[in-house]
Amino acid sequence: MTGKERREQLLDIGRTLFAERGFEGTSVEEIAHKAGVSKPVVYEHFGGKEGLYAVVVDREMRRLLDMVTGALTGGHPRELLEQAAFALVDYIERYTDGFRILVRDSPVTQTTGTFASLISDIATQVEDILGHEFKQRGFDPKLAPMYAQALVGMVALTGQWWLDAQRPDKAEVVAHLVNLSWNGLSGLEPRPRLIGHRKN
Repeated sequence: MTGKERREQLLDIGRTLFAERGFEGTSVEEIAHKAGVSKPVVYEHFGGKEGLYAVVVDREMRRLLDMVTGALTGGHPRELLEQAAFALVDYIERYTDGFRILVRDSPVTQTTGTFASLISDIATQVEDILGHEFKQRGFDPKLAPMYAQALVGMVALTGQWWLDAQRPDKAEVVAHLVNLSWNGLSGLEPRPRLIGHRKN
């Protein structure tokens, strides 16, 4: 096996083990054993478990962000919302191990980011679309970042639930997500108000 092939093998094994057991539940010994190598080989390629984990997380974050960004190809704003929701749910379905790793708590030593920061990156993509729509409809475009976080967070959390539930089917999940967010967005009040007794 070449050095590059060995590195990829270790990444695949690490990805599977981190998804099954989490960072804390996975050991360098186990990674090495599954790869049929000694522990020093893992250290040689990644400097340890933390290095391997950081590379796995970075790859998954890039993959998900690329899928969402690539899906936003234009069209009606509702269609863009559908495209973004499908991209996230597609990722969850296709790269289940990667998604499980991203939604777990990250170790303190990890510096490549967290699921929350990834969701924030995706929300930034959506924010531009919302800002444009808000401006056209007379809403304050400065509020677009908050709405983008809410929409993307809703899809991400529903996707997390769907991964375990496995029903309804993917297209139906996306249709319901878009129904809630789009029809909720279409009925927005330009100046929302509170009706309860608490005002601050």
